[in-house]
Amino acid sequence: MFYFLLGFPGFITTRIVRKLAEDDPSQLFILLVHPSQLDKARNTVRAIAEATGSPADRFRIIEGDITRPSLGLSSSEQTELAEQITKVFHFAAIYDLAVGEDIAELINVRGTENVVNWVGRLPNLERFIYCSTAYVSGRRQGTVLESELIDINGFKNHYESTKFKAELVVQRAWDAIPTTIVRPGVVMGDSRTGETDKFDGPYFVMRFLDRFSKIPIPNLGRGDVLFNVVPVDFVVDAICHLANLKEAEHHVYHLVDPSPHSVRDAFALICQAQMGFTPRYTIPLPLVRVALSIPPLRRWVGVEQETLDYFKIGPIYDSYQAQKDLAAIGITCPDFASYIQKAVEYFIEHKSDLDKRIRVT
Repeated sequence: MFYFLLGFPGFITTRIVRKLAEDDPSQLFILLVHPSQLDKARNTVRAIAEATGSPADRFRIIEGDITRPSLGLSSSEQTELAEQITKVFHFAAIYDLAVGEDIAELINVRGTENVVNWVGRLPNLERFIYCSTAYVSGRRQGTVLESELIDINGFKNHYESTKFKAELVVQRAWDAIPTTIVRPGVVMGDSRTGETDKFDGPYFVMRFLDRFSKIPIPNLGRGDVLFNVVPVDFVVDAICHLANLKEAEHHVYHLVDPSPHSVRDAFALICQAQMGFTPRYTIPLPLVRVALSIPPLRRWVGVEQETLDYFKIGPIYDSYQAQKDLAAIGITCPDFASYIQKAVEYFIEHKSDLDKRIRVT
């Protein structure tokens, strides 16, 4: 029987495949890959096979597209796969904070509808693992529970609003499909090595510091909201455990830092790690937003305007269920201060790598 993964060869999905392959040498994998990612997927499979000592045919790549009905699979492929798949990991999405509404709706919402409709027809399905995001909370303030999915104050961008709609699609099929939903915070690189696939999220701060390294660096606004970031190794360990935990069926998990730093403290930690000092004065966020509204400057700095919203809106994410089910086997989220130095060192070493940069328009 096969595990079926969508979103390969994405950063998190690639690491999930590798960990699952290491944990169970007998497990087989089917990887649905968009046509544009086939070459990268083949290279990634070869690397995973070599790292895990596996035969290459343990990992089967199938071309597909979640925006098409039945994921773009032929009738013969659907018939063949239906009996073989026991677990489905849906991690295919567009994660860009500046994404346009139409493309976000197509991939995140319609794509998830297609996946759920297809998964619902699998006769031997044991678990459907869906990757949402903690930021389906949108502009909410205060404490957000794992059991809640509520649109109260709207959303900061189309990424958040479409991931909210996509999770609604998954939850509406809750009774018919054995589902586990995970909601990670902002995912950073590996806490032990610093390795990451893309320089987004907190790495925008590092790009900002790199561009303005010759002048005194200010704090950006008051920075009193919480900054919830998590390293990828914590997220992957948690997902792989929950995918095989019977008690995780029909639960939602906030994969977040239970004791997050404030934005100001996190910014200071990044500055100290990267520049060797902490900011001593503050400039208002509206002033920074005006500066980033100028396209040439925004592209030169390499930071999207949408990033600034996360400096002023930050709820408290309850993670009771996640802590309860993960702590039993020793999976805990490391403190941001314990791995930011590794993250900065990796950024400095690879900041010229064009494949890791996020295109800013």
